[in-house]
Amino acid sequence: MITIIFSFIIAILYFYLFLPVLNYGFFGLPIGIILIFSPIVITESAKRNILFYSSIAFLVLSIFYMSIYSFITTSPLFRAASYRSLIGKVEERQNFSEDVSPVSTEKIRIIDRAVAYRLGDKVLGTRASLGSQTILGNFNIQKVGDQLYWVAPLLHSGFFKWNKNRIGTPGYVMVSAINERDVKLVQKVNGKPIRIKFQENAYFTDNLERHIYIHGYLSRGLTDFTFEIDDTGKPYWVITLFKKKVGFGGEDASGVLLVDTATGSIQEYSIENAPKWVDRIQPEEFIVNQLNDWGEYIHGYWNFSNEGKLTTTTGISLVYGDDNQSYWYTGLTSVGSDEGTVGFILVNTRNKMTKWFRQVGATETAAMTSAMGKVQEKRYQASFPITYNINGVPTYVMSLKDKAGLIKMVSMVSVLDYSIVGVGDNLNECLRSYKNALNSAGNALAPNSKIQRFSITSEIMRISKDISNGNTLYYILLKDFQNKLFVGSSSISPELPISRKGDVVKLTYDEGGNVVVDIATFDNMNIILQKTDAQQEIEKFFYIKKKK
Repeated sequence: MITIIFSFIIAILYFYLFLPVLNYGFFGLPIGIILIFSPIVITESAKRNILFYSSIAFLVLSIFYMSIYSFITTSPLFRAASYRSLIGKVEERQNFSEDVSPVSTEKIRIIDRAVAYRLGDKVLGTRASLGSQTILGNFNIQKVGDQLYWVAPLLHSGFFKWNKNRIGTPGYVMVSAINERDVKLVQKVNGKPIRIKFQENAYFTDNLERHIYIHGYLSRGLTDFTFEIDDTGKPYWVITLFKKKVGFGGEDASGVLLVDTATGSIQEYSIENAPKWVDRIQPEEFIVNQLNDWGEYIHGYWNFSNEGKLTTTTGISLVYGDDNQSYWYTGLTSVGSDEGTVGFILVNTRNKMTKWFRQVGATETAAMTSAMGKVQEKRYQASFPITYNINGVPTYVMSLKDKAGLIKMVSMVSVLDYSIVGVGDNLNECLRSYKNALNSAGNALAPNSKIQRFSITSEIMRISKDISNGNTLYYILLKDFQNKLFVGSSSISPELPISRKGDVVKLTYDEGGNVVVDIATFDNMNIILQKTDAQQEIEKFFYIKKKK
């Protein structure tokens, strides 16, 4: 009886402290059986009664289940095809600009997680009472309305702080992913105070995972505990439900839970019916593993020559598409390749719809090196790049930071050719520099791009120049387009510096949402430049030679 009571206590402690998943494909139940029946085997070994032999049987079955059976049902040696199909259908796409829309500079994010932490700590430090009682949780990027924010909850800083403040921590921090001056501590929504009672830093039944576990989710896989807010600012915990699809492996998202941070109420949704404001259902780790399995087992398990094998590049980022959906972005490279990619992948973070753009390009690491090399004398460090559609060209955008972690410059690097680089002290300067580099390369990078280029002709109403960081820029206001300000440099056209009010000009520019528009080409109709006869003869000679 003492042995049984002891085993019963072990079982209670095991289930309460470790929260094992009681379902096929998880090791929680067999480990529990071993912990519970081992003391019985030891204490009853001398008696050799039915309790002893029953316990031996349970132990043998558990060990067999965890070793031989799990190996046969899970090993890629037998299940390579199952692992490769986990990602689902991979649709090959040709045109990046059809899936990721061009973006204005007001929508490009340059604040990474490290900078968000620094800014969040700073605003938390201004509240002495909060700074001593709470810490910042993990920052996650999400779209709130039509703006991108890094959002992190305030969490208990220890057991005694939790015990003193059992009603929960009072709020969360929002850091704009675009503007480092937009940082705020949110403690009320619609006049009601925010409380984060259930959290991972809480104890006993206030602990978030334990709270979910004892409220009907003993047999469900739980992962990716993410703090998100809805469009009104109300906070929730978003937790992914998952199943094991290949024996004891092959984790795959099956649904999502929303947990009210104050009341602990739990709402379960299928992937299809989850609220639209939920950005992430597919965990980053699952997607990376599934993509790597898809590339690894392209010719089955027995492929030791690595023929056709693909793997993801280092790092993965979250981008937003033209459909206002979020996607995991990563490059694909051949096994053994260092800096080159054979394409890149977009995976919908909700429904896992996967698109593969089979275009040779540079890895994120190579792009970071190229950006830092552009200003190598300053010894700045590049943040992990985010991919955007700039002029129809997939482009890495990253911030360049000094040793203190402060953003000093912004860089853009073409995914397809990392020698095409633009840098600037701010986004507008960087974009202008990058567009000049793109225009110099022509349309070879994105011949099928759907980017729209406008051509207009009008009279100059006002023109002025501005010198910034050694660069001279010319700002033009046109008579028939007074709602836009056009800007360009002499590298666009030598006619720009000598143009004046009243001249009729013809220029082109790319579509975008900005009111300040970069000029792509410029022609002053009042200035007629003519090539000399000698120059025309030279060009005619090389033209005929080229045709031959």
